[in-house]
Amino acid sequence: MLVPFEKTRVSARAGDLEIILEHGKMAKQASGAVWLQSGGTVVHVTAVSQPLEIDRGFFPLTVNYQEMSYAAGRIPGSYFRREIGRPSERETLVSRLIDRPIRPMFKKGFRDEVQVIATVLSADNAINPDVLAITGASAALHLSHMPFEGPICGARVGYIDGKFVLFPTYKQIANESSLNLIFAATRSAIVMVEGGAEFVSEELVAEALEWGHKQLTPAFDIQDELREKVGKPKIEVVAPKADPAIAAFVEEIATPSLKAACALTEKMARRDAKETAKSEALKAVAEKFEEVENAQKQAAGVLADLDKKIVRQRVRVEGVRLDGRDTKTVRPLSIDASVLPMTHGSALFRRGETSALCVATLGSSRDEQRIETLVGEDTKRFMLHYNFPPYCVGEVRILRGPSRRDIGHGALAERSIMPVLPNPDEFPFTLRVVSEVMDSNGSSSMATVCGASLALMDAGVPIKEPVAGIAMGLMKEEDDYIVLTDILGDEDALGDMDFKVAGSARGITGIQMDIKITSGIPYDVLRRALAQSRDARQHILEHMNMCLAAPRPQLSDLAPQMEVVFINPEKIRSVIGPGGKNIKAITAETQADIDIEDSGKVAIFAPNSESLNKAKAMVLYYDQTPEPGRNYLGTVKKILEVGALVEILPGAEGMLHVSQLDVERVERVEDLLQLGQEVWVKVIELEPGGRIRLSRKAWLMEQAGQEVNIDEFRRPAPRGDGDRRDRGDRGDRRGGRGGDRGGRR
Repeated sequence: MLVPFEKTRVSARAGDLEIILEHGKMAKQASGAVWLQSGGTVVHVTAVSQPLEIDRGFFPLTVNYQEMSYAAGRIPGSYFRREIGRPSERETLVSRLIDRPIRPMFKKGFRDEVQVIATVLSADNAINPDVLAITGASAALHLSHMPFEGPICGARVGYIDGKFVLFPTYKQIANESSLNLIFAATRSAIVMVEGGAEFVSEELVAEALEWGHKQLTPAFDIQDELREKVGKPKIEVVAPKADPAIAAFVEEIATPSLKAACALTEKMARRDAKETAKSEALKAVAEKFEEVENAQKQAAGVLADLDKKIVRQRVRVEGVRLDGRDTKTVRPLSIDASVLPMTHGSALFRRGETSALCVATLGSSRDEQRIETLVGEDTKRFMLHYNFPPYCVGEVRILRGPSRRDIGHGALAERSIMPVLPNPDEFPFTLRVVSEVMDSNGSSSMATVCGASLALMDAGVPIKEPVAGIAMGLMKEEDDYIVLTDILGDEDALGDMDFKVAGSARGITGIQMDIKITSGIPYDVLRRALAQSRDARQHILEHMNMCLAAPRPQLSDLAPQMEVVFINPEKIRSVIGPGGKNIKAITAETQADIDIEDSGKVAIFAPNSESLNKAKAMVLYYDQTPEPGRNYLGTVKKILEVGALVEILPGAEGMLHVSQLDVERVERVEDLLQLGQEVWVKVIELEPGGRIRLSRKAWLMEQAGQEVNIDEFRRPAPRGDGDRRDRGDRGDRRGGRGGDRGGRR
């Protein structure tokens, strides 16, 4: 007996997209699972929790997003022909997109281990699964027993022809939209933003978020509808509270020392003073409450809350931050370019106690990164890699590969720089920037944006304009929202928002925002933060211009030299040669990289000017066209009764008739020429059919100082002694086959 699948399905339309949520057909043993479909794109999302025997002191949430090649009808290009264990950069970035908005939505005190897995099972070439996975994760958690205070929804907003577009297609984002804004929201507020733009205004970004949020009501409704039908009862979680006696004791003995520590403006001194104050308080608690179970653990929680309270209260009441600044001042800036002697371009950017050393490297198009995606293979000509070594925060840690945070910060900076890069047709270099964070106390990713812009200019890359970035913070106290410019690390940890905005003087190019409070922020506060960020960005750009106002007029001498030449597309085969023989010889002799396009465009990348000029000459050698009246040193390729075939240029052979061999009569061609012999000849005629007539006689006369008129050599020779030769010449002009037959006879 065939039993039908039991399933519950709901659907709604958001913008032009139909969103289908289905539960019950698969992964029934997960805590929560949904099948989310839109068009031909299907994302299956599961959420599972399990209790931990030991409280790790943090919420152990793991999010994994994975794109399966079969979803797009492709076989993986890896050696093993299967999806490798390590996630791709895109999978890592989308995992972060899901993690960031859902993490603050769990009730405080919930400490079970949670894993969310979003798997793309089917993918069409229009609907991007990334933002759908955010909604799918919310729906799976919403159905589960976990104390998730959702639902939330993810969406993307584009801006095309003066209008906002919800869920734009791949093609629209790549070719038409000046805005690519991803966001996640609860019913009441935006909680996460990630995106790039091409110099859009702060007001446009705010309008895009507000407009996009309003379009998502149906997507919230179907999540609630599905929960009403198949959702599990939520477990009750009570946030742990310290014993009132312990809390009062800790606050009494630790407040003075913590306040004194928070008054220290230097990060490491402040950190050490705080650690000392907390250590002394914990020691006192252990002595006084010796018989109370977990007394020190309770006290540690009280100390963390007390630290947060002191910092925020000082900002609210006194308007003074940890380092003594007001809410709008940018920390002191120090900038230096060309700091490394043997790199193509470098810059050191410092803002307060955060500094990034950025290094730019130029390469040929062969250095582009090849990427496998669900919509096909792609390439990247610009890469920005961000490194956060442990010494930059005074720690000891094993060096491993880039973390999710490193990849995310690098992607944000890369996206912020992309709009100012020169057109690849005008500047076909592959570009890589590496940011080594040397010191960190708040927003090293935005220091990376500034440093990367300067390093590219130092290398002589003709970027359109410099780009700078700044991180904004927020402290919400009751109904009061305090926006902070250029936040410190502690203000990030103890505040309610981390809002990074990058751009040029013309407008925004990159943006990222995380809200740590479930209530989100009002749109008027968002607009205020954006306006405040614009003022700070302009301030930083002014200081960057003092160091380096424009790209260097020439590429660094250490950078590859590049020139683009154009050849006849029909000559490409000659440049490459049989089995790549010619192109290999050129690259081996000159150490140059040569990229040839079907259109005849040839980009030559060489280590120095001498190598470039030599490679260029060797390439153009194969692109020559025979010119009447010009002399050539040719090679005898074939001996015929009536003359010889001589190659004067690669792939260009001409007929050297016996009558044109010498100023004196020549009886047999073999008396003067041999196969493979080099011989000087002059082109005397290019026939309409493409045949080339040559004359050694004309060349000899010219060498003897006689005046040569090639028109005279085009006339038939007089009859008599020259009859036989003239007839042979005419036979050759009729197609040469008669001459060939004569040679074989």
